[in-house]
This record gives sequence, structure tokens and C-alpha cells, in this order.
Amino acid sequence: MIKFLDLYKQDKLLHNVILKKIKKLIKKGDFILGKEVSLFENNFKKFCGSNYAISCANGTDALTLALKALDLPKNSEVLIPAMTYCSTAFSVFNAGLRPKLVDTEFLKPTICLKDLKKKISKKTKVILPVHLYGSTANLSGIKKLIGKKKIFLIDDCAQAHGAYDDSIKLKLKKKIGSTTDISCFSLYPGKNLGAYGDAGIITTNNKKFYNKIRKLRNLGSEKKFIHDLVGMNSRLDSIQAIILNEKLKRLNLLNAKRKIIAKRYNDEIQNSKIRKINYSDSCVYHQYVILAKDRNKLIKILSKNNIQYGFHYPYSINQLNVFKKYFKKNKYDNAEILAKEGLSLPIDPNLTYKQISFIIKTINGM
Repeated sequence: MIKFLDLYKQDKLLHNVILKKIKKLIKKGDFILGKEVSLFENNFKKFCGSNYAISCANGTDALTLALKALDLPKNSEVLIPAMTYCSTAFSVFNAGLRPKLVDTEFLKPTICLKDLKKKISKKTKVILPVHLYGSTANLSGIKKLIGKKKIFLIDDCAQAHGAYDDSIKLKLKKKIGSTTDISCFSLYPGKNLGAYGDAGIITTNNKKFYNKIRKLRNLGSEKKFIHDLVGMNSRLDSIQAIILNEKLKRLNLLNAKRKIIAKRYNDEIQNSKIRKINYSDSCVYHQYVILAKDRNKLIKILSKNNIQYGFHYPYSINQLNVFKKYFKKNKYDNAEILAKEGLSLPIDPNLTYKQISFIIKTINGM
């Protein structure tokens, strides 16, 4: 069986160190917002090149907290891509705001600037692009569309840990997480940087946002029993911080391995029944998605050959039951193609050359 992702094998080298540190932590009893959490926040902000980092309970909360920190009028408009995970849309509702969908680019997983330009209105207060599959959205292009309008830019970086902002044409590139008003990361176990449970983190260069989000994630409080805001209980625990601090050290190495696998897929998958997606230059390939018109046939072939696969995602936001009443009159052609034809191939950093060759041969023989 070729696994989609083998987390045990991926992290095996770290297990002894992690368990040793957790054992020490249990003796100390420093479980919530402790020294390990502060250390992770400091390490992650350095990794991204941002001024500040605030950890929280999960990626959905990260987006919700970021939106709440803006203090926008109720039902303000937030533009999000039509193809993303449900959390992006849920966070907008959780913050008391209203999502408006924008199509993705043709054969790309990121928000379409042409459609985005059409969708910006006087009600628009936030543009929230998603770096889907680890492919980075055109942030510089979005900033040009914003211009002098009073619109905030928050990016959903849940799948782009370690990617660079390809839209900035500088010799010294900046990482995702350092070039927008606020950036939000999920640290779910299956992410490029994942905990062993739920976790999330927010980065920003704005001190005002930093101070506010720190309070919001901890029941509106910086000091015990002093509550200045109506906040959320969304804190990262020290055990997850230990795990993340160790895994962060290997993130660049594992991302490099993902890129090697993706290059082979890009170069060697040759099948007229398969369409490839165009990924950004610095894509970190959280997923490697291909498009198959006869997806069911491909699924049967992969299953027969013991190759695990995934869907990211089988429904665009407008197709989800919970959102149909909001977007029933709208179609998002490119996002719906990704939903209908998309299939995610194994992109585990520990796949062997032989395993990758077998996956490619199986797909080409479809």
C-alpha cells in the first residue's frame, strides 16, 4: 500500500526528543500558554519574517480571530475564493461578517484577479485569498486592486507553510505570513507543519492587531481575571508547542522533498485524459492535485493498485449544503471544475523513487 501521508514515518526521527520534552513538561505542569508556546511563537515569526505571531487553538479560530480584530460593522463583505476548505467561509460567519465568492483562475487553485475586480464593492471590507494546495495567490496584484480603498488583506495560509510570496519581484523574497495585514495558519496534523492535535497560529506586522488578537484568543484577557474584550477560548497548549518547535526545524527539508516529488509528477505524468494544474513558482505542495474527466475510472485504477488518494475538495463553497441558500443563483466555473475533476495524489515527503515511478506509471496507463 502506498499511503497518502505517513505521519509516523515522517516524524520518527523526532519521537524520542518530543517524548523526553513532554515528560519534563508533565513534571513542571506548564500546560497552557507556557514557555514552550512563547518559544514556538518566537520561532515561527522568525521563520516567516513577520514582526509578531500569536498561537491559537486551530486554523478556523485563527481566521475568526483575525477578522474579529478588525472591528468591522456586522455583515461587512469579505471576498473569498469559491474553492477552499469550508473553514474559510465559516470563519467569516463566525466573525459576524458576510462572505462573497470569487472564482479561481482557470487551471489554477488561487483566486482570479479578473473576477475579484468585478466583485469589489463599497461593502467590501476584507479580501481573503487562500494559498490553496500550497500554491501562492497573487498578493501584489490584489494590493494593486485595493489601492487606496479601505480594504484589509488577510491571507489564509493553512496550506502554505514555508512558501514565498512569488508576487513580490525582489531579489530577497519574503515568505508567506509576512506580506499582508494578517496571515492565518492551520497546524492540523496533516499540514506541512502539523501538530499532533488541533493548533493554529496568526502572524502580523501590526502591533495593534497583535495586542488585540492576543487578548481575543484568551477570553479577552492578558492578565488573569482582567477581561477587556469579549474573547474566545482559543489557546495553544504546551504539548503541541513542543511538537511544533521540533517539527519546524525540518519544515524546509520536507518542503524541498515535496517539490522534488511534484517536479516528477509535472514532468512525467503524460496522459491525454489528465489535466495538470498550474502551481506558483514557490509552491510547497501541501497537495498535488490533477484533473481527470473520468475521475471514477482513475479512482478504481488507483484503488486496484493500492495507491491512496484524496479530494481537496469535492465541493466548491457554493455547492456545500450549508451555503446553497446564500449562493444558489451563482456559478463559479473554474472552482467547480476543481471540485468535479480534482484528485489528490500522494505527496508524502518520504515516498521512494520507486513508489513515485509506480504512481506515474499507473496514471499514464489509465
